[in-house]
Amino acid sequence: MTPATAPGAPPGGARPIDIALLASVFVVAACGLLYELAAGALASYLLGDSVLQFSTIIGTYLFAMGVGSWLSRYFERQLPAHFLRIELLVALIGGALPATLFIANAYAPGAFRFLLYGMVLVVGTLVGLEIPLVMRILKRNVALKDLVSQVLTFDYLGALAVSLAFPLLLVPQLGLIRTGLLFGLMNALVALWAVWLFRWELRRLRAHVAACVMVLGLLLAALVGAEQITSFAEDKFYQDRIVFTAASPYQRIVVTHGKQGHRLFLNGNLQFSERDEYRYHEALVHPAMAAHGAPKKVAVLGGGDGMAVREILKYPSVESVTLVELDPAMTRLFSENPTLMRLNGGALQSPKVHVVNTDAFQWLQDGSDLFDVIVVDFPDPTNFAIGKLYTHSFYALLEQRLAASGYAVVQTTSPLVARHSFWTVVQTIESTGLRTAPYHAHVPSFGEWGFIIASRRPWRLPEALPAGLQFLSADTLPPLFDFPLDMARVPAEVNRLSNQALVHTYEREWGRTTH
Repeated sequence: MTPATAPGAPPGGARPIDIALLASVFVVAACGLLYELAAGALASYLLGDSVLQFSTIIGTYLFAMGVGSWLSRYFERQLPAHFLRIELLVALIGGALPATLFIANAYAPGAFRFLLYGMVLVVGTLVGLEIPLVMRILKRNVALKDLVSQVLTFDYLGALAVSLAFPLLLVPQLGLIRTGLLFGLMNALVALWAVWLFRWELRRLRAHVAACVMVLGLLLAALVGAEQITSFAEDKFYQDRIVFTAASPYQRIVVTHGKQGHRLFLNGNLQFSERDEYRYHEALVHPAMAAHGAPKKVAVLGGGDGMAVREILKYPSVESVTLVELDPAMTRLFSENPTLMRLNGGALQSPKVHVVNTDAFQWLQDGSDLFDVIVVDFPDPTNFAIGKLYTHSFYALLEQRLAASGYAVVQTTSPLVARHSFWTVVQTIESTGLRTAPYHAHVPSFGEWGFIIASRRPWRLPEALPAGLQFLSADTLPPLFDFPLDMARVPAEVNRLSNQALVHTYEREWGRTTH
């Protein structure tokens, strides 16, 4: 019996119900994909290796959808009631997924993976149940050939809409927790809409209405308190008081303040600590800059915090500094926030500095200007997106942008903790024909840290360094280029775009310890 002819149903009106259900398919598809993307993004943020995380999340989610589709055969009667119950479950579990995982990572990190894949399996199974039930409800009024084409059309359109909105609009503007809760509300509203559409068929109408109102209330309360939920999770994870957070399309930016001063975290990984960042940045910049003698044109790749630029500007010979940073949120933060500007000495406001917000690989490929010194200050190769910036292809492009007497310097993880990773980068740079001068320095926040100078001519020990440094001097520089036995060179393969061997090596080595 169709809704239009069911006892107690209003005469006619079947077609508007069909249109409303097809609109629901659009929302259901958008929400389902959103939860999948949110889980993949969170796994990438917190576990690294975005290719692996998205691949396993998508595979698990699709498998779970298949399970849900198979289970739908056991739902025979009261299909609208089953549909709205499933919608409410998806709304609660899917909408709370980002917040739950953030809190789990802070308070029970050992259970994070189990909870991640468990929630993906549950949400995927529920989403797999939704579309078959909608199709069976629509089948009462729509011919099969029209039914399949219409449902799939709206399903794919919903997926397209959210796949574009997720990285471009939702995450940058709302963050993952608010985005998840917002789409949970959308699922709950679909359930409430289903209550209205099928009010003539539902046996326990008041109970269904009450359930919808309760779920909507919970999600609205969580959405209002999203900032408190985020603080609750991040305060525990970062330990120090959080003074600034931002979610860009590229990363989660967090600045904390505590006993060690301000600290910067990108996707949960420490980038610098105010207490000892001078050690890192002096070691990164001055061995190459001082050895050149009188560098005029300098480029910094990465380093959007401006700390490396601060050190570069200590050389009077410098006429221009080009800072190439992918994330405009980083350069904006460190050129506008008074506290952080104090840390970099207002370096990004210098008239000598030109900021370019673009991909460094593409920038090297498209440009032709030559530089006396190029400082490469990227995060460690925790995933393939960053790993490409440590490949033979990248360093070959870097070599083309170096002046004949120029030096490039690359920050290169810990030669003590990640020994093979460090020497893999050395081997990769040398594969382009450049000479290398590896060295290391102790930075308490990171431990023993490595750097590599690359050039066409041999590196020479500078006779003097700029006045006012806190860590380096001409006398303390030579020992940095001496490697003890536990950090000495080991055989390594060249890291290429086609294999990205460094990412796997890095994950294996850092997996033996904690970040």
